[in-house]
Amino acid sequence: ATTQSSLSRSQERNMKWLVLLGLVAFSECIVKIPLRRVKTMRNTVSGKNMLNNFLKEHAYRLSQISFRGSNLTTLPLRSIMDMLHMGTITIGTPPQEFQVVFDTGSSLLWVPSVSCKSSTCSTRRRFRHLLSSTFRSTNVNCRITYESGRIKGNVVHDTVRIGDLVSTDQLFGLSIEEYGFQGLPFDGILGLNYPNISCPGAIPVFDNLMKQGAIAEPVFAFYLNKSKQEGSVVMFGGVDQRYYEGELNWIPLIKLGSWTIHMDRISMRREVIACSDGCEAIVDTGTSAIRGPRRLINNIQKLIGAKPRGSQYCVSCSAVNTLPSIIFTINSISYTVPGRAYILKDSRGRCYSTFQEHTVSSSTETWVLGDVFLRMYFTVFDRGNDRIGLAQAV
Repeated sequence: ATTQSSLSRSQERNMKWLVLLGLVAFSECIVKIPLRRVKTMRNTVSGKNMLNNFLKEHAYRLSQISFRGSNLTTLPLRSIMDMLHMGTITIGTPPQEFQVVFDTGSSLLWVPSVSCKSSTCSTRRRFRHLLSSTFRSTNVNCRITYESGRIKGNVVHDTVRIGDLVSTDQLFGLSIEEYGFQGLPFDGILGLNYPNISCPGAIPVFDNLMKQGAIAEPVFAFYLNKSKQEGSVVMFGGVDQRYYEGELNWIPLIKLGSWTIHMDRISMRREVIACSDGCEAIVDTGTSAIRGPRRLINNIQKLIGAKPRGSQYCVSCSAVNTLPSIIFTINSISYTVPGRAYILKDSRGRCYSTFQEHTVSSSTETWVLGDVFLRMYFTVFDRGNDRIGLAQAV
C-alpha cells in the first residue's frame, strides 16, 4: 500500500496505511501495547454486522493501565480485522482519547476533527478543539492520500500523550473531509517514519519526543504475537529482551529518511524465486501483507498453488501445513516465513495468500515487509544509528 501525502504544497509519497501494532520497550521508558487479533470482517453484510457487534461489545473500555514499576507503562491495544492493530493515545488538555494505527510507512499524526462531516467520521471519535486549553491552530492545510483512502484537513498543535510519554505543542492534522476507509474502525494514524517524508517543518511525534528529552534512547520496537489475539506490543525508548530469542541482527538503512534496507534474495526450496540480484525492502508496520512487483508476486502464487478468487489468491486450508517456507535473506542472514504464517483464513473460512502486488514506483526491485513478516521477527527501529534490528520473536 503506497502512501502519498502533502501538507499545504508539499507531498509525501510512497507510503502506506495498513496494519500495525506496537511493541515498545526501552531502557528507562517502556510503552507496551497488548493487542488482540480479530477475524477479517470484509465488506459483506455479515462482516459489517460482526464488526458493529464487536465495536459495541468492546467500545473504548480498554482504558490505560499503568504498571509503575521500573518506569514501565503498559497500554492495552485492540486488534480489528486480521492485523489491524490500534493503540490508545490522547490529545489535548484535558486529554481526549483516540485509537490510532502506529505506521512506520508515514510520518504524520492525524485524527478526525469535530467539524468533519464525512460518513466515516460519524463512526469515529472526533477531536473537539474548543475543549482543549492547549490547542493552537495554524493557517496551514493538509492533504494526505493513502492507498485505502485520503483526507483533507488542517494542521494544528496540541499536547499528545502515549502512555506516560508527553509530546507538547505537537503538530498534527485534523481531518475535515475523509474519502475511503470504509469499514476500518481506527480513529487516525500515527506515523513513525522519518520527518523528511513529510512537509518541511512538520515534526513527527517520535521526533518531538526525542527533541523534548522524553525518551531515554532514540529507538522504538514492535512485537507482533504470532498466534494469540492478545500480547502484541510497541515500545519506545529501549528494548525489552523478553520478547525475542538470541541476538538482534542489525541492518543499516540504505535510504536515509525511510525504513528501507537491502535484501539479498528471496528463495523457496533452495531456489531463488525473487530479488535475484538483490533488492530494496521497506519494513512497514502499516502494511499487513508482503508486497512485491506484480510479475514476481504472480510467480509466488503459482509456486504455492494459490488460485485467484475475487480479489484474493486462495489455497486449500488442508494444504497450509504442507506449503514450503519462503526465506528472505537479509545481510547474509536467512529469515524464514512458513506457510502457516503467509496464509491466513478470512471470515468465510477461506485460506488466502498474503503475498500481494504493490504500487511502489521505483527503478529498482522493491518489496514491502509488512506484519506477516514482522509477526515472525521482533523488530527494532533505531533512529540514533539509522538501522533496523531483527531477532526471532518469542
